[in-house]
Amino acid sequence: MAETCDVAIIGGGAVGSSIAYFLASNPDFRGKVTVIERDPTYRFASSALSLSSIRLQFSTPTNIHLSAFGIEFLKGAARHLEVDGEPANVGYIERPYLFLAGPEGRAVLEANHRTQTETGYGGNIRLLDPAELRDRFPWLNTDGVALGSLGVKDEGWFDGYGLLQAFRRKARSLGVTYVTQEVVGIERRGRRIEAVKLGDGTRLACGIAVNAAGPGAGKVAALAGVDLPVEPRRRCVFVFDCREKLPGCPLLIDASGAFFRPEGQYFIGGISPPPELEPEVPDFEVNYSEWDDLIWPPLAERVPALAAVKVINAWAGHYDYNTFDHNGILGPHVEIDNFLLANGFSGHGIQQSPATGRGISELIAYGKYRSLDLTPFGHARIVENRPVKEINVV
Repeated sequence: MAETCDVAIIGGGAVGSSIAYFLASNPDFRGKVTVIERDPTYRFASSALSLSSIRLQFSTPTNIHLSAFGIEFLKGAARHLEVDGEPANVGYIERPYLFLAGPEGRAVLEANHRTQTETGYGGNIRLLDPAELRDRFPWLNTDGVALGSLGVKDEGWFDGYGLLQAFRRKARSLGVTYVTQEVVGIERRGRRIEAVKLGDGTRLACGIAVNAAGPGAGKVAALAGVDLPVEPRRRCVFVFDCREKLPGCPLLIDASGAFFRPEGQYFIGGISPPPELEPEVPDFEVNYSEWDDLIWPPLAERVPALAAVKVINAWAGHYDYNTFDHNGILGPHVEIDNFLLANGFSGHGIQQSPATGRGISELIAYGKYRSLDLTPFGHARIVENRPVKEINVV
């Protein structure tokens, strides 16, 4: 069976569906868009299992700008993504991130703030000394803390699954076709992709193929005969109850790397475990030893009220982990002109999905970025060994 489309998007999560939405809503683009998603339930999708938080507090200008657009998009998502007069509900809540640093990390937070100021967002972020932190958060133990970085505007969290479904629903209403299949092969001739092969035997000829396959992006690239340093990494999230109130609680990232934030009447927390504790073949089983050994001890020391908590639920999801420099890989693969990448966000994909969708759609429609130059995150940096270092990886 043979079919054709102008753009084949491999992966229908938040990133792939955002690309589809921005393409279909662009009056300058009139092509046929097909999104290939193997599991429309999104049971194990990174978008559905994400913490779905968004921040300006990055150390890299491109990351800051990506999330800045994402925040503005979320604020207007009810209007942008409405279908048949029904507003989209993505549940955006504005609440700050708070990064804490000991004496050895003080200079890092200060350098980050200089970058945030240079990009025009320094006024959204305040550096607080221990006395200021105690005044604002009386429940916080500041022993060993030299400095805190608090987002006082335009940070928070949202319903990631809701955003994914809103992108998908809006894209379909604009004429995008979603196909429930797995990509099992990619036909390539020289520097071009000619077709995508699906599990049911369909050959989908395409003018452009977009790899938005999340944690599976490396495997998809291999089908085209090229390498991509993206692989799945398991991250566990723990839901816990705390009897004491923590007024004004932000998303707090301790210097140890452990973090937590409010979630309704409860709290959720986690950590990026050290490499030696990463399973070689990531699964979706929760590793409760991460809570016992890596998360609870430093959080209970930082917030004494958390010494008495009860874990009531937990889940595990996968990051699309860029092993090269932990940042997104955006734009064409250097070996294939019509094979576009939107991968490797290493935990930032859901918050950067609106800006990524806009950027990749501009490349397709106009042959260049128009709104925000994303070339610093192009694939060429990997080939040329020019990593873009992001310090604030959570």
